[in-house]
Amino acid sequence: MAHDPGHAELHDPETDPLATYVLEPDDVRTLLDRVVASPGAATHTSHAPFTGGPIAAVPLSTPDDVARAARRARAAQRLWAARPLRDRIAVLSRVHDLVLERQGEVLDLIQLEAGKARVSAFEEVCDIAIVARHYAARAGRYLAPRRVPGLIPGLTTTKVLRHPVGVVGIVAPWNFPLTLTLGDVLPALVAGNAVLLRPDPQTSLTALWAAELLEDAGLPEGLLQVVVGDGPTVGAAVVEHADHVSFTGSTRTGRVVAAQAGERLVPATLELGGKNPMYVASDVDVEVVAEGAVRACFVGTGQVCVSIERIYVHEDVADEFLDAFARRARGLRLGAGLDYRSDVGSLTSAAQLATVVEHVEDAIGHGATVLTGGVHRTDLGPWFYEPTILTDVPPEARLFREETFGPVVAVYRVASDDEAVAAMNDSEFGLNASIWTADTRRGAALAARVRAGSVNVNEGYVSTWGSMGAPQGGTGASGLGHRHGREGLWETTRLQTVAVQHGVHGLLGGPGVGLHRLFDLGTETWPRVYTQALRAMKAARLP
Repeated sequence: MAHDPGHAELHDPETDPLATYVLEPDDVRTLLDRVVASPGAATHTSHAPFTGGPIAAVPLSTPDDVARAARRARAAQRLWAARPLRDRIAVLSRVHDLVLERQGEVLDLIQLEAGKARVSAFEEVCDIAIVARHYAARAGRYLAPRRVPGLIPGLTTTKVLRHPVGVVGIVAPWNFPLTLTLGDVLPALVAGNAVLLRPDPQTSLTALWAAELLEDAGLPEGLLQVVVGDGPTVGAAVVEHADHVSFTGSTRTGRVVAAQAGERLVPATLELGGKNPMYVASDVDVEVVAEGAVRACFVGTGQVCVSIERIYVHEDVADEFLDAFARRARGLRLGAGLDYRSDVGSLTSAAQLATVVEHVEDAIGHGATVLTGGVHRTDLGPWFYEPTILTDVPPEARLFREETFGPVVAVYRVASDDEAVAAMNDSEFGLNASIWTADTRRGAALAARVRAGSVNVNEGYVSTWGSMGAPQGGTGASGLGHRHGREGLWETTRLQTVAVQHGVHGLLGGPGVGLHRLFDLGTETWPRVYTQALRAMKAARLP
């Protein structure tokens, strides 16, 4: 794929389909050959959100194909786990360099399949570089054996070891086709696992490009197996064969995945839905916050798990903020070019557009006011929708509590910090939140009161997501477990405690000093002796 992203243009889809312009047929075939699918498999034709034109006919895997892929992955994993950690780290280091060198290729693919503006697609490239760099630098420390206090000081040496679970199953969504595939694959691999990856059929080419990148970075054959198909069939088969499951998607489906994993007693990491809130305090520079809010709400066309969908503004600055926010939203450039001239791209599918339209129309029907947007822009493409700001959205409207997952945000007025925090916490979800204030100590104190897995002060979502050493996850209906940081790596490992008792056999054949000597004192004596020992250890402040 030697396409030059700097000179890309969209042609008329009737005469020059986007798919054939961006990708050469041989490139497509090379990528599709990486799908584990039987000869003569059925296919799924994905469509470009910018035009509605066909992209590629992707072969679909069957449950038998998934079982075959899992066997291959498991065989490869045994050899991979036996290799020195430095070999696994070296692959991540090369991934970092390659994804930056070849970003033009994958930016085209992400835009082609997901419909994002290029600047939003670039966030995914940055994310993979950060993930690869972080785990290449920290995996040795995260995976190192940990020494803990033993039963008998000086005689018991106890260590906690981390081993790879085996095969990690990743069921990925369509909205972040690089970040939520390769970004989850890398920590699983460096921990010594193999990966069974099911990307969404709409964005499978991006995932297959990532598989090719890993091979070029030196990943041994068989460790990453890619299967393609729907969630209920192929996704469920991945869960059936994995030793750990990583799922990103809706709360409804997440509950099904959790139940299936629970039946097998297999751990699962679930990042699910969100109705992410933002609070604008009374002491802010409204122009600065309005710019931050535009990015937090409309990046990725609002199809971002951690993007903001509801804003609570202190009444002292509400009018001024709404004017600045609406002005900046109206100034966003919508477009379908494979370049950096657009701020907002298309929704990814007709189904997502239908949800956005339904939520907005339902809110209007219940008395909400459209401050800006609310227009389906068919002049730009089949699934473009203007960035939309609503006020006066009542609790009866679906948009009040349900996740929209589109370029739509509702703004509410509050009279105090306490009212804002109460409103932010009035949701079943708890994924991400944002607080804006000139007083950062005040912001940090408020953040600690918000029920969310991550809270950004004076930023929408990038600060927490990009702090790769910190865990990222949700509470409540937003999921279980974490990605990123040591916690994200540890999700794909199993613990083992090894305790070594010294002195049992003694020196030169003499008597030892193991626990058996204590038990030899007799059942009436040894409890009394050990009771005295326990009191002595507490007095010595031994842990």
